[in-house]
Amino acid sequence: MPTFTVGDNEVRLSPVEFLQRHISAASKSYLRQLMKKDKVIGPRGPVREQDRLQAGDALQLPDSGRLRELLAAPAEKAVADPLFILYESREILIVNKPAGLATHSSEGHLQNNLTTQVEALVASRGDGYQVAPIHRLDLETSGPVLFGKGKKACSELGKMFMLHNVEKGYLALVLGKTSGGGMLLSKVTAKGKDKEAQTAFRALQRNEQASLLQLTLFTGRQHQIRRQLAEAGHPLYGDKRYGGPCPAELPRLFLHCCQLAFVDPFSGAPLEINCPLPTDLSEFLNHCSMTAPGV
Repeated sequence: MPTFTVGDNEVRLSPVEFLQRHISAASKSYLRQLMKKDKVIGPRGPVREQDRLQAGDALQLPDSGRLRELLAAPAEKAVADPLFILYESREILIVNKPAGLATHSSEGHLQNNLTTQVEALVASRGDGYQVAPIHRLDLETSGPVLFGKGKKACSELGKMFMLHNVEKGYLALVLGKTSGGGMLLSKVTAKGKDKEAQTAFRALQRNEQASLLQLTLFTGRQHQIRRQLAEAGHPLYGDKRYGGPCPAELPRLFLHCCQLAFVDPFSGAPLEINCPLPTDLSEFLNHCSMTAPGV
């Protein structure tokens, strides 16, 4: 019989949301019918739609021909659904944005962007709520992007960002040997006005050729990291716009958001979402006699 075990990052999901995550071809109505007929069994007996899941719970479903068909369907959808979900709850969805994919619809990215992909995922599940990104990453930057589920969730999460209650950590490879750490303070022009920009940095690995930095943003100005590091004489590898070195072995800008940390405004629980360095950037570190850090 098909059995699915609840992970630590899935305890905020309802039983229907949890099962649909693992059986993406199944409709909510089908899963609800299984529950009403006592055919979804958990460690505490038949599972109800309003039950709260616990980490380690094993949910067992009946062995039926219809369910086997639904379980086989996601393999066919995998090519069309490249989203990598890092975390999900009733109000929150955090997905990993690859480099080269825009966060929003924009010129040249009207049809294929992260937001349209998330909207398609929600529609495929049969959910009626709207989703929207709460922040953005630049086109060439990879890492986690936070989406709100529904207007109320988007409003609360938006307030959280406006109050600077989200810690964002980045990994960047820059030209030359930097100091061991410090704070970058400068004025950055945003919407025609000079605004204060603050970025803390710590060198994880250094040599004469390059420095691998861990950065924490305290403000969110456009191209803040790229501009501040270029002004400091250490432009990012792969950054053509701000004068960084662009070797043939590096396919794109070496900038990756590796962590989002905040207190869930709905549950009050602290969340720390980590996103390891992508393979293309990890491989380039070998050319600089460095290794990818653990996150």
